[in-house]
Order: sequence, then structure tokens, then C-alpha cells
Amino acid sequence: MNTRENMTPVAAARRLFLRATGLSLGAVAVELLAAGQQTHASSLTGNAGAVQPHFPPRAKRVVFLCQSGAPSQVDLLDPKPGLRRWHGQELPASVRGEQRLTTMTADQPRKPIVASPWEFSQYGECGLEVSELLPYTGEIADELCVIRSLATDAINHDPAITFLQTGSPLPGRPGFGAWVSYALGSDNENLPAFTVSISGGEPGDQPLNGRLWGAAFLPPNSQGVKLRGHGPPLLYLENPPGIDADRRARLNDTRRRLNALRNETPGAVGPSTPASALAWTAAARSRLEQFELAAGLQLAAPELADVATEPEHVFELYGEESRQPGTFAANCLLARRMIERGVRFVQLYHRGWDHHTNLPSKLPGKCRQVDQPAAALVRDLKQRGLLDDTLVIWAGEFGRTVYCQGELREGDFGRDHHPRCFTVWLAGGGVRAATTIGRTDDYSYNIVDSPVHVHDLQATVLRLLGYDHERLIYRAQGRDFRLTDVAGQIIERVIR
Repeated sequence: MNTRENMTPVAAARRLFLRATGLSLGAVAVELLAAGQQTHASSLTGNAGAVQPHFPPRAKRVVFLCQSGAPSQVDLLDPKPGLRRWHGQELPASVRGEQRLTTMTADQPRKPIVASPWEFSQYGECGLEVSELLPYTGEIADELCVIRSLATDAINHDPAITFLQTGSPLPGRPGFGAWVSYALGSDNENLPAFTVSISGGEPGDQPLNGRLWGAAFLPPNSQGVKLRGHGPPLLYLENPPGIDADRRARLNDTRRRLNALRNETPGAVGPSTPASALAWTAAARSRLEQFELAAGLQLAAPELADVATEPEHVFELYGEESRQPGTFAANCLLARRMIERGVRFVQLYHRGWDHHTNLPSKLPGKCRQVDQPAAALVRDLKQRGLLDDTLVIWAGEFGRTVYCQGELREGDFGRDHHPRCFTVWLAGGGVRAATTIGRTDDYSYNIVDSPVHVHDLQATVLRLLGYDHERLIYRAQGRDFRLTDVAGQIIERVIR
């Protein structure tokens, strides 16, 4: 980041002196601190983010509906009617090839094909084929861009969802929302730029770790703020006994002045400043920002969570479960309220899609939980004029196999993990609606047209937000990092 434009003559002279005398480490320390000061200062200016957009943005905000556990594309959004004539037959070796399988089915003696027991119908003017399990999604077909040819690198849940959310299968990278929060900044000084809500799931389901929405090496204020599904959305927002709003404001002001005084003290920052002191300065600034955000949340969070003010027709739109805090439907309604109030990235996780067994009995109920509210969110945003610049994403971490895991019993089967192809949909935010991209083979096992990698999806989302994924970088640990690592191509057909 270039900081020379705002450099005082004294600071410029100091830097020249440091370089001329060979004290390069000191110069680097001063430069890093100055860059950090600008980065953190930008986060306190409301609408100003840390990185100016590289292109005119199509989208200003994102709602990511992450279906944790991997929905079965062959039963929901990738129809394969020809499977019925092969039902129960062995999946041809020529189709499977040398692809890696999980340990759950690699040694399974037979891998019988299982046709979907549910019917698909065409919806909308575009004629999108959608399973009978997702009728509400079908009704918004003309708003959707469906990608049936997404592929990922990971075959197990934790690395796969980590890859989808952070661009790396290994822990330690910032979450997708953290990158967007870092780049865009906040549009509401009383609410975080990035929020997270979790619904669904039963004991034994794959866990969701905070690193999925963590900031890692990005500024700490970029991380997602997790909202609770019951009771107050955030704990400890109430002032303790003896502390009122005026006193809290005075405390925050005192902290601000003390930190400013420390940073302005002659000799506080210089060539001999240890790294620990530089880190302390950045950490102190971040803590101050958190205090200020907490003070704003005291005012904003109760009003945000007060859905009782919503008219009856809104609850009818999202479904009866939208009245129950913590459900996916209630979180979708809260997502719309957050979008209205300037939150930049809303991440909704819904657990429980990992159907290795009993898929016919489990999948319909899971679809009922998400189908109506996800479609309602798209409709609600459109009715309020927010869909054009709000990007909605519906995705799991990978797909499911066309063959059965374990023995095939009529009315009782499961599907294993399948990273080679899966289906996602996008709506709003500059997306080309009523479009289907990509095609899989007759077994929904291999991609035969327009393959899309997870990094391509990430690059395209950033492009819709106005950012070049190759230029949205952050230097840490001696190297430049980006969400898409060293890969990613824009999916031009997605962009309107």
C-alpha cells in the first residue's frame, strides 16, 4: 500500500535517513506500521474500506447460504433420468476411472447406481429443471444462475468446506467474508461488516469451526461476528452494574486518547522499535475498534433482532419456522434485515446434509428447512430493490456419488462424498439470471462441459464486488496472500 502521499516532511526525511544509513529493518518497520495505521484507520471511516475497488462493482454485499455436509446434486439440481434404466447396476469402471474415493467406499465390493426417487420438473421461462424437493427454488428459476459443473480439490468435509470458505484446504487463511469485510469496510458504524449464523444439524454432524469466518492474518476487525440462535444475538452487550451509556462513552474516549498519546510520543516508533511493540500498537487499535463496535451494537443489535415488527405477510413468505429464532428461516429473515442495515457479508450455515445412509428419509426434511426461506430471501430482496446489488449464493462443499454407499436397499440408501462435480446457484448482484452453466455426464459423475473450479467461483464473486482477485492481496509472513491463492479464472458467463 502506498503511504507516501500522506507522509509528513519529517517522516519522509526520517525514512530517507534510515535507508541512507543502511538501517533497512527500521525503515521496513516504519513503513509497515504506517501501512497498518492507514489500513486500520480506513476501517473507522464508515463506508470506506481498506482497498478501493478495481472495477465498478455490480454487487455491494453478499449473502452466502452454505449447506454444510454436501447436498446431493443428483437428487436436487442435476437431473439424470437415464439412471433409472441402470438402477442397481454397477457403475462402469470407465466412468469412475482412476478418481480417488473415500475410505468409506474405496473397498466396497460393489458400487451400484442409484437413480433419484424424486421427479424433476421445468420451472420458469428458462425451463430450469429442479427436483420436486425444492418447489420454492423452482419458482424463482428465472432469478437464478445455476452452475452444474463445479469441482473442488478436497474429498473430506473439513478440508472441503475450509477450501470453499478460505481458498485453502489447510487452516490458517482468512474466511471469504473476512476478505470482503477487509476490502469493503463497514457501511454501518453500529454493526459489523461480516456476520455469521448457524442452524440445523444433529449430534454427530460435521462441526463448523470459527476459523471458517476468522480473519487469520487480516486485521482482526475483518473477522465474522457470530450471532446466537436463541436469546440475545450477542452476549455481554448489556452494561455491567454501575456503568451507563455516558460512562462507557467516556471510557472509550479515554482509551482512544491514551492510545493516540502513546503513538505520538517521540521515540515511540522508530528504527529500534521491536516487533512486539508494533504488534501491540496494531492490537491496541483493534481492541479499541472492538470497544467502539460493542458500544454501537448495544444500540443496534436489539432493534435488528426484533423481528416482531415485521408484518404478517413477511412471515408467510419465509414460512412458519421464521418465527422460531435459530432456524434457517429465521436466519434468512435476519439476513435481509442485516442487508438493509449495511452489513456487507452475511454467512448462513445450515448443517445436516451429510447423507451417507437413510437419504430418502432425511433429504426431504432438510430441503423443507431451506427451500422456502432461501427462495423467500431472493424474492424479498427483489421486492425491496436490494437484489440488483446483493449477491446470494447457495452452495455446499462438494457433491454426492451416483452410486450407493453400502448395500442398496429399496427406499434406504446413502451417497458418498463426490468432489468431481456438484451444483450451486447464484442470484442478484450482477449475475446473469435464468442461466445454466456447465454439464455433467449421464451419471452426474464427471464434467463434460464448462468446468468451474472453486477458485473460479471465488474469483468471480470478487469480480462482481469490483475486485480483481489477483490484486486483492495482503502481505503476511513474508509473502503476499490472496483468496484464490495462485489460481482462479473469471466465469464470464455468470456476469450480466
